[in-house]
Amino acid sequence: MHVVHLTASTMFGGPERQMLGLAEALPADTRTTFLSFAEHGRCAAFLDAVRAKGFPAQSLDSDFPKVRATIRELADRLESLRADVLISHGYKANIFGRIAARRTGIPIVGVSRGWTGENWKVRQYERLDRFHLRFLNRVVAVSDAQAAKVLRAGVPAERVRVIRNSSRLAAFESNTPTDVGQLRAFFPIPPRQIVLSAGRLSPEKGFSLLVDAAVSVFQRHPDAGFIHFGDGLERPAIESAIRERNLTGRFILAGFTDRLDSLLPAADLVVLPSYTEGMPNVLLEAGAAGVACVATRVGGSPEVVADRVSGLLVPSGDPGAIASAIDELLADDERRTAMGRAARDRMLAEFSFAAQANAYASLLESIVSVMESESCPARFANVPTPPDAAFALAPCGSPSSSTT
Repeated sequence: MHVVHLTASTMFGGPERQMLGLAEALPADTRTTFLSFAEHGRCAAFLDAVRAKGFPAQSLDSDFPKVRATIRELADRLESLRADVLISHGYKANIFGRIAARRTGIPIVGVSRGWTGENWKVRQYERLDRFHLRFLNRVVAVSDAQAAKVLRAGVPAERVRVIRNSSRLAAFESNTPTDVGQLRAFFPIPPRQIVLSAGRLSPEKGFSLLVDAAVSVFQRHPDAGFIHFGDGLERPAIESAIRERNLTGRFILAGFTDRLDSLLPAADLVVLPSYTEGMPNVLLEAGAAGVACVATRVGGSPEVVADRVSGLLVPSGDPGAIASAIDELLADDERRTAMGRAARDRMLAEFSFAAQANAYASLLESIVSVMESESCPARFANVPTPPDAAFALAPCGSPSSSTT
């Protein structure tokens, strides 16, 4: 079987690591190729990582707003690759991929990781995505919580499957180097305990709440430090809040790093204060690294963090609750360490790439078998066909992938 992944990658982040990890874990007789919209050259980081792992990877030449040319090119690529199934990631891939797959006569499986509602334009594209998901052959939701949202969007239940994101356990084996000194080196005065967060600095992630929470935490743990890896539109506002609260040098915005695998295990605690989530990769990776977490009780986070076993869950939008949970775990080294061990055990038992690959292999085999048993004109008989004019719903500007 030849599986082709389609995405609109702008970095080598969590969703991209999930795609690549799946490709590596699928059976040996499954071939995988990756296609990405160019995204003004930003797709190179992901495609280079894909090629380094030995998988074919291609960048598309056409893009929005050249709708017809993009669909034609994508369909031609799928035909030349002799693809058996297309897996699409994000709303641009879902929308263009739906039409191209139909023209090629192959099934399409869309992966729904979550909707961020980051700004007005993104909300319009996500509205369009909800519409188009109804017409894919299958939709994979990365968590039970996301599956509920997909069903509310009108996708028939028989076409929805839950296959959770996986934890990159191999990246955090016991012999993996841990940069304890390097993590402390980000601070002018090295802290005794470090609270780490990672992700886009965008409103739905709630990282601005951590500044308020940090003020309370420092009252009880003056020798602690906060550090965030990632960037985004909210950075100026968060930098301003850090200065206003006299936290400069104690709350560090470190930007993007390609060394998070070695830095994460050196943290004492990982915090995710989101307002919404699909299946958060940072919690999966913290668990794989054996680090306890504090997370808000939203989306798929409760499916990753076992409350009061591998971490603490708190209400969203409440910096006081976040601060209290951080304080509770920083004050008890033994309990925090035990939670980290429990988190690692949970990842081993429930979130391996082997389990994810088995679920995908079964799904893909079943859908391709059904397609092959039907004649070409009947392949999509059970999938309603919306007019391609649905693109008219798109707002101005170029859609790109939205994943969490």
